[in-house]
Order: sequence, then structure tokens, then C-alpha cells
Amino acid sequence: MLTETDPDQTQSRVLVLGATGFVGRNVIRELGQDSTVEVIAACRDPARLPLGFSGQVRPGDLLDPAYLANVFEGIDVACFSAAWSALHGHKRESRELFLAPMLAALDAAIRAGVRRVIFTSSVDLQNLSQTSLPAIEENLESVWPHLANVRAIETAMHQRASRDCEMVALRFGLFVGEGVGIGFIPALLSRLRVRIVPYINTGRAPLRLIDGADIGRAFSQSVRAEGLSSMQTFDIIGPASPTFRELTAFLHAEFGYPQPWFSVSSKLAYRFAHLAELVARVTPWEPLLTRSLVFLLEDFSPSDNATKIGFTPQVHWTESVRRQVIQIQTNGHAGRLSSPTRALLPAQLIRGNS
Repeated sequence: MLTETDPDQTQSRVLVLGATGFVGRNVIRELGQDSTVEVIAACRDPARLPLGFSGQVRPGDLLDPAYLANVFEGIDVACFSAAWSALHGHKRESRELFLAPMLAALDAAIRAGVRRVIFTSSVDLQNLSQTSLPAIEENLESVWPHLANVRAIETAMHQRASRDCEMVALRFGLFVGEGVGIGFIPALLSRLRVRIVPYINTGRAPLRLIDGADIGRAFSQSVRAEGLSSMQTFDIIGPASPTFRELTAFLHAEFGYPQPWFSVSSKLAYRFAHLAELVARVTPWEPLLTRSLVFLLEDFSPSDNATKIGFTPQVHWTESVRRQVIQIQTNGHAGRLSSPTRALLPAQLIRGNS
């Protein structure tokens, strides 16, 4: 890929799928500061692009085969920042609105001669082998359909990777900051208010959070990185990982949210969450607790391999969470666990957390 140190190099043409979403907007802002890159936005509604963006726009829908056949024409690097996500359930929607279009886009990029594909993945894939939930890898599609589909896309990337088309999966932590409409923090706030979120194993596990600006930096570094193998994954988290106790103490001190008043083991929490999911099947309400949410509160240790692409996170979690909560309170809602919103780009795809 190109670097800023060689003035004789021509610009690399970088396509950002999902350019109007949380990830895509941050990627565009960061890449827009790099004179070696020509940023091309792929989105469904160009009116929602970041203010000041003056580059080429390729409007369309990822669910449209004709659009996929042409959107990668002349592109060097494709940033797959479009997604559709839910923390629980919605298996069919995740398959049809996320897995299928992402796999189709991957094949279209390869056919068009794209040299590198960078995918928005999840650090939670690294944690599947460490969880206390029995047989989660075999039953992942039932426990958390979205994460199962993220895994399927990474598997497809491994299978298709070559020196002609390198594959990079950026395994991000939990999204925090302005612009995150659904996901972990909104789900947590609504449950703290009614005191139904316990500490898991005393709440000492660190949470792997990542701010939008750092997400943009990780993509930018991946676009420019040299010497990568045909398929690589990188864990991308913020400069500090608060424990769940530290996060809830911060939310209490800054915004007055109640803190959990009891602690349970992860095994007991998984049992209760599974029961809540079963009850929710016959009621109109979201489950009070889900196995995916318990999974996020377990103690996992991501790697520090992102230094290979020169990535160094800069935004502290307190700044990110503070900005996100203020935005949530300003907009007048506390957030829901999954009820997906279709507002993001090319294929009405949405990224909530992961």
C-alpha cells in the first residue's frame, strides 16, 4: 500500500462501504487527512455523508447485484465498514441484511481486482475459546447470530485471501462515542435504571471499548500498511480498558445512574439469561438479560498485535462514554438492546456494537 513518504507515488483509490454509518463516517474523516488517498464513498443516501466531504460518491444498495457488479471498479482498497447488528436474536435479518451482502461484496471486490479488503470484525471472536459458557462455538448461531455471521465472513476471507487480494479483519472492541445509536452503552443504561444488571464475577473484568476516532485511525493504518500476509486479523481496542465496576461508577458519578447492587457468577448469569431469552419468545418484550450481554462482561484478554500496522489508540474511554451518554440523553432515549434501526447505507445495513 502507499505511504506518505514517497512523493512520486500516485493516489490509492479507497472505497468506503457504509460511508454514512458510524464506522464509515469516522473512516472517511481519517482518510480525508491523507493526501496519498482518494476516498470514494459508497452509500445509500449521499445527503448523510460527513459535512465537507467533496470526493466521489457511488450511491446504491448492497442488496442490488447490479450495484455490486460496478461499485468496486478501479478501486485499490475496499473498507467494509457497512454492517447490520443486534445483540440478540434477529437471525434471519442478520443473515439476509449482513451475511449475504457482505459475502457477495467480498466476491465482487475480488472479481474487480481490489488489492486489499479491510473488514469491520469483532474482538469477541478472539474470546470464544475463553468463555465459561459451554459449547458456545457450536451453538453460536443460537446464542448470538450476528457474531456467528461475523465469524462466517472471516472464514470466507481466509478462504479467498491471496497475494492478489489481501484480507484484513479489524477485530474491534465495543463501540463508544458520539454516533453510536445502539449497542452496549444504550443497552446498559436502560437496564441500570431498573437495576436488573448485576456484576458478573464481582465486575472486575475489563471492558474492551473503542472510540470512533480510533476506529478511523485503525482503518487508515490498515490502508497504508505494508508487508502484510494475505490474511491477517488485528485486535483494536482503546488505550485503557475499564472494569465493569469502573464504568458503572463513572456513570453513577457523572450522570446519576444506579449502580448494580448484587453480583453473580458468570455461570448463573448465563442460566438466567437463557431463561430470559426463552420467556421473551412468547412475550412482546426484549429479554431483560441475554447470553451475549453476559459474554461481553466476562474477563477476556485481547492481543496487542495492532502495533504491526502502527496503530496506537488515543481516545480515553471516559471521554467517549461521556460524549455518548450526553448524546443519548439529548436525543431523549435510553437505548434498547436490539430492536434494529435501518438507517445506514448501501443495504440499509447497521452496525450497533462488535
